[in-house]
Amino acid sequence: MTLLDRYIFRSVLYTCAAAVGLFAFIVLVPNIARDLLAYVLAGQLSTAAFGRLMLLLVPLAITYALPMGLLTGVLLTLGRLSADHEITAMRAAGLSLPRLTVPVLFLAVIGSGVGLYFNFDSMPRARVEYHRELADAVRANSLSFIEEKTFIRTFPGYVVYVNEKAGAELKDFWLWELDDQKRVTRLVRAASGHLEYDDAENTLILTLTHAQVETRNDKNPESFADTSPIVSFEKSEPVRLSLNRFFKPGSVRVKPDWMTFSQLRTERVRLAARVAPPGQAKDYAREAMKLELVYQDKFNTALAVFSLALIGVPLGIKVSRRETSANFGVALLLTLGYYLLTVAVKALDRHPEYRPDLLIWVPNLLIIGIGVWLFTRIEKK
Repeated sequence: MTLLDRYIFRSVLYTCAAAVGLFAFIVLVPNIARDLLAYVLAGQLSTAAFGRLMLLLVPLAITYALPMGLLTGVLLTLGRLSADHEITAMRAAGLSLPRLTVPVLFLAVIGSGVGLYFNFDSMPRARVEYHRELADAVRANSLSFIEEKTFIRTFPGYVVYVNEKAGAELKDFWLWELDDQKRVTRLVRAASGHLEYDDAENTLILTLTHAQVETRNDKNPESFADTSPIVSFEKSEPVRLSLNRFFKPGSVRVKPDWMTFSQLRTERVRLAARVAPPGQAKDYAREAMKLELVYQDKFNTALAVFSLALIGVPLGIKVSRRETSANFGVALLLTLGYYLLTVAVKALDRHPEYRPDLLIWVPNLLIIGIGVWLFTRIEKK
């Protein structure tokens, strides 16, 4: 590698690393806000657990940030070199455009290799560990689902309110049981209560004392004329609130997207060896195609790192912009177009006859074709 190659390689590498870091942060923030923020505000996650979970989200963010980051880095670096006439000076010295882009394409190949590692190993392992640690952390603080002086609507079919809470002991407790139309069918008010977690059934158990229960007509709960007399209990039957919507006990179910390369290969062999019962051939074919799409998409996303970098070379040289915002805009449009085409193909997973596992490669091949065409046009000028 010559001095010039090292200069171009380092320039593109530093810019790409910064761009990947920026886009990874942009991907990371919404995931943190959607998955973790509510637990943090409810006090169900400690600072240490929150930090570990954030780190486990990083591989997922990098898988999405790599293609866009490399494209942005190439556009920014080559756009600057072209605007400063450094590309012109290099070509005047007898270097062809393909020769100048060798360091960039070498970096793109490395990026594709890194993408394969994250897609098939780092990201799947991190996703499984992330959901396992999140479930364990929330389970360890399961009593914090009930907060004092807050109307809690997170439990399906119930609204809960407690005026005071000291650990597992509750005072001035209210519970509204709702029907499918969110109408109150039963109201329970208790002077005190006790809260505990049942690990076997993954439920919170409320045992209420000095309770009053008002039951309404199931067919017309808004009619107070049909309300049953208020019944008082010294100690009520336990009320069970399921936590299955937040986490489920036991091992985490590994989705196809969370499978490593070896797990995907094993699952492909298993699905291929199955014999479909009469009348279920289509369902079996759809299940196999969904897995195949995941398998091919992981390779496809890694190739996108190379193909987007490839098309970024002639675009960066041709546009010759030093403006960061303009290059960001070009990178965003190209990457958005790629992901839209990919999502459109994935939507065909229920139609194996259209072979979406092969169509998933079309966006990459299209970008590579346009990139080669732009190369030939610039080289002729």
